[in-house]
Amino acid sequence: MATRLMTPPSSSSTNFSPSSSFNNEAKLFTRFISRSRKSCLSTWVSQIHSKMNAKKHFRLKSSNGHPLNAVSLHYDGKPIAKENIESPGKERQSILISEAEKGESTLSITVVGASGDLAKKKIFPALFALFYEDCLPENFTVFGYARTKLTDEELRNMISKTLTCRIDKRENCEDKMDQFLKRCFYQAGQYNSEEHFSELDKKLKEKEDGKLSNRLFYLSVPPNIFVDVVRCASCSAASANGWTRVIVEKPFGRDSESSGELTRCLKQYLNEDQIFRIDHYLGKELVENLSVLRFSNLVFEPLWSRNYIRNVQLIFSEDFGTEGRGGYFDNYGIIRDIMQNHLLQILALFAMETPVSLDAEDIRNEKVKVLRSMKPLQLEDVIVGQYKGHSKGGRSYPAYTDDPMVPNDSLTPTFAAAALFINNARWDGIPFLMKAGKALHTKRAEIRVQFRHVPGNLYKRNFGTDLDKATNELVLRVQPDEAIYLKINNKVPGLGMRLDRSDLNLLYRARYRKEIPDAYERLLLDAIEGERRLFIRSDELDAAWALFTPLLKELEEKKIVPELYPYGSRGPVGAHYLAAKHNVRWGDLGNEMYE
Repeated sequence: MATRLMTPPSSSSTNFSPSSSFNNEAKLFTRFISRSRKSCLSTWVSQIHSKMNAKKHFRLKSSNGHPLNAVSLHYDGKPIAKENIESPGKERQSILISEAEKGESTLSITVVGASGDLAKKKIFPALFALFYEDCLPENFTVFGYARTKLTDEELRNMISKTLTCRIDKRENCEDKMDQFLKRCFYQAGQYNSEEHFSELDKKLKEKEDGKLSNRLFYLSVPPNIFVDVVRCASCSAASANGWTRVIVEKPFGRDSESSGELTRCLKQYLNEDQIFRIDHYLGKELVENLSVLRFSNLVFEPLWSRNYIRNVQLIFSEDFGTEGRGGYFDNYGIIRDIMQNHLLQILALFAMETPVSLDAEDIRNEKVKVLRSMKPLQLEDVIVGQYKGHSKGGRSYPAYTDDPMVPNDSLTPTFAAAALFINNARWDGIPFLMKAGKALHTKRAEIRVQFRHVPGNLYKRNFGTDLDKATNELVLRVQPDEAIYLKINNKVPGLGMRLDRSDLNLLYRARYRKEIPDAYERLLLDAIEGERRLFIRSDELDAAWALFTPLLKELEEKKIVPELYPYGSRGPVGAHYLAAKHNVRWGDLGNEMYE
């Protein structure tokens, strides 16, 4: 059954206004397709009934603990054959597919922009890891598509350099790598050429060999050519009898207006159900564990409100600068690059109300409610900075404007700190502090939850005047060295009454010996299976940009000069004043075992 519900114009032009004659033809064609689909749908459902009862089957593994009913068993947005959805299992959910169906369908994954760094370093290795763990269907092929002239062998040689045998079962890794590379092919072409995508379509059909074809396109290309690629892929290389899905990498525009325009253009060729907007931070293990920690542990959920939490901090830092990405970064800056997407998505997951279920739409509905409840950012609640050159230990570190791709008078912030507030009953008045920056003293991403002081604390005198030392703090270290730890107060062994602040900790590498999957592995698997819980919906995107667009315009129109901070430092001093303004101290300043 084809999920391409909107038939795009056949013209190669980027003008998205179809002619009236085309509209008449499209209406007739749509009626024909609709009748055909209803007939096909009835046949397809009956086939599922018989195939699900087959004795022999294999498991399509899911990356989360929820049945895959959000997309895989939907037609025109309406759920069907709900009795075929498997009930929740103990660990991973799956759809049972018979041996017959396994041989009848194929999966074609096309990485558009295959010669770029993201494709080489992240996407191809993630696909190999999924293949190694038997998470991909039996009949699959991987195609690279880019403007660079390459042969199949040259593509294989290129990506083989980034594939690693990092997975537990290492004894046959080389054999698996060879098997994977044999399924990788290449098609050179322009991103705006329907003719070149037609050539890709011919090659895909050769590999699909007449089977039911499902096609996934990963757009690892700059955002200014998203629409061209989607138009050409939809017109000339979409599946004729299966589903077609497109993964779109951030950035999704620069502000509300450009983001909305991008969404409108994409939806001329795709339905919302076909668009998977990827934010790889949502695939991080600790971000995935956030809702589990909260909703499956009675000790945390009652505390998750303004009654017990004093502030929440979302901290992201990198210990390197632009590293050759100066041209891209100067056009976006740290607020668009990190805060508006990565950190805001984590905030929404952290602060949302309990969803009705683990269904993708139920979770995303709650995230949207959080974003719509937030006050737009004010300039007085934001600090911006830019790193400057610095010498340390006999080594010189460059300034941001030393990058040859960055103008000497650039005011683009490489650091930002902000205080956000949620206007609802659970979080009213509680500051959510974000901090993100490049060229800082350490690399980290973490969520820090600082609880309120103990009222009438009997041991107040043991802590002196610094009550923050007596405050409990929950820390979720997203990267590196994934960990969850809770700061508590306890008595130091001995005859006296001396108190100490200690950590109850779960260090993942010590507790779990298995390699933690890369975020791209989880998200690619979900996109293949149609599970969109960890992908961003269009109304989520609109609400996120609505928070940041007024601030970004004010920063640019008023030409706010960022505060300079030395490369390798903790960032601009203004960030500490911002925290103090809201009676908060940044939690990453102390000397602790995880620093």
